[in-house]
Amino acid sequence: MAKAMKSKQFTFSLPNRIGLLSEVATALADAKVNIEAICAYERGYGFFMMIADDPAKAKKVLTRMGAKVHVEDVILVQVPNRVGQLEIISKKIADAGINVIFIYGSPGKGKTATLVLHTANDRKTMKLLEK
Repeated sequence: MAKAMKSKQFTFSLPNRIGLLSEVATALADAKVNIEAICAYERGYGFFMMIADDPAKAKKVLTRMGAKVHVEDVILVQVPNRVGQLEIISKKIADAGINVIFIYGSPGKGKTATLVLHTANDRKTMKLLEK
């Protein structure tokens, strides 16, 4: 059974260079901010989507690094870390006629995994996933 909860995600970009991910990770670690989920990729710039345990402190650290930080609501879904969980969740969302804007995952504690997603109707998605 999935457990869904609201969260805040940071999206930001910085000029890409070798070591950028390390710089971001070090700055947050030095500030005692735990990264709970992350998606990062390069397209000329380093683009990041991130969940942190201390949103205010994380935003302050990232802003000091020169990032323009955008904060948005997302859904965190904790699922058993086993085959078929994404199939179950995505089918419920699709069957309700809701478009998934993005999704990425992060290993959780023990035998769970955490999915981070944003849909065209997060409120309705949360209700679906809690059933």
